[in-house]
This record gives sequence, C-alpha cells and structure tokens, in this order.
Amino acid sequence: MSEHVIDWYFDFISPYAYLQWQRLRREAPQLRLNPKPVLFAGLLGHYDHKGPAEITPKRSWTYAHCLWIARRHDIPMRLPSAHPFNPLPLLRLSLALGATDDIVDRLFNFVWREGLLPSDQSAWQDLLDELLVTQSDISTDAIKQALHDNCEQAIASGVFGVPTAVVDEKLFWGVDATDMLLGYVAGDTFFKSEGYALAHNLPTAAQRKQIG
Repeated sequence: MSEHVIDWYFDFISPYAYLQWQRLRREAPQLRLNPKPVLFAGLLGHYDHKGPAEITPKRSWTYAHCLWIARRHDIPMRLPSAHPFNPLPLLRLSLALGATDDIVDRLFNFVWREGLLPSDQSAWQDLLDELLVTQSDISTDAIKQALHDNCEQAIASGVFGVPTAVVDEKLFWGVDATDMLLGYVAGDTFFKSEGYALAHNLPTAAQRKQIG
C-alpha cells in the first residue's frame, strides 16, 4: 500500500468526509494521504448540481445515515448546531497550517465531535488561540488563492464531490468507496478486469429532458 500517494479532496462541511477520514486513519494508517481542502460548493457550482443538504428529504436522511455509519464503525460523532454552514474559515485555517494530518484531524473534530462551528465566536477564537493563529493569518490573498488552486486541480482531475481520493488518476468518491479504495491500493485484480474497463466506457442510451 505504501507506494501509492493519494490526493484526498475534502471539505469540513461534509460528514461523509469526516467519517472516511476516521476510517482511513484507523484502518490504513500506512496510506500516504495528501489532504487537499476544497470548497464543496465550488464543485457543485461547476457541475450545476445540488448537495445532499439542499434536497429536503435527502437532508434528514443524510444526517441519520452518517450517524448510523459512525455507530457501525464506532466513530464518535456529534452533529453541529446547524448544517449546512460556511466552511471557508476552516478550509483557510487548514491551509494556513499546512493541511497536515494533525491539523485536518483537529478541525474535523471541532465540527463533528465537538459539534462546533466557525460562527460560534467564542469557540472559534479558542481554536485560533490553541493553534496560535490570528484571523488575519487565514484571510490573506495567498491562502485564498491556494484554496482556489485546489478546487481547480480537483475539477481538472474529474472530482465532482467530497470526499474523493485520487490515486493513479483513478477516482474513489464517497465514504461508501472506502473499501474499494483500500482494495485498489492492496492490488485487487478487479481493477484489471474487463468489467471495470466496461464501467468507464458504457454508452448512453437516453438522457433526461432538461426542464425550463
């Protein structure tokens, strides 16, 4: 597994990204993950797509599903006071501190274990103080450009959602693909099969009509 370098695109807004992060850190600590913060809303805008929290019946299902996954894998999880929320402060903070494993872990825990948000002013300031960062440190043009560049790199790689692992130009999207990702880096022969190749070349027989 160790020879694979994996670009791992994520947004702190995503409970599924938190859950996959926890699973990979626990089940495959030898993986060489390269965490790459991106703005999920930017991906949605690029593909003209809605997020799960923007579809009313899917919204409540998403939270219940995530809590179920957390329970199934014994991952501590606490929903924040509101969702969706503005993740930009967290994304910029992670980049300002190098998006290291420890920093990514701490910021995920801030939201999905402690149930806190950047809009919780006292808690947010405590977090900045803990990490020895000021608000101005995360508001520079360089940090904003770094986040923009990550999003452009994600789109260029075909990333359409979070979390997505990109390894050897192959995409593994979502927490449900965690086992598939681990299978690939372990050398599962499925990825050399005719069926896998066909999945990437299946022709379209019909298209949904556009409304409006």
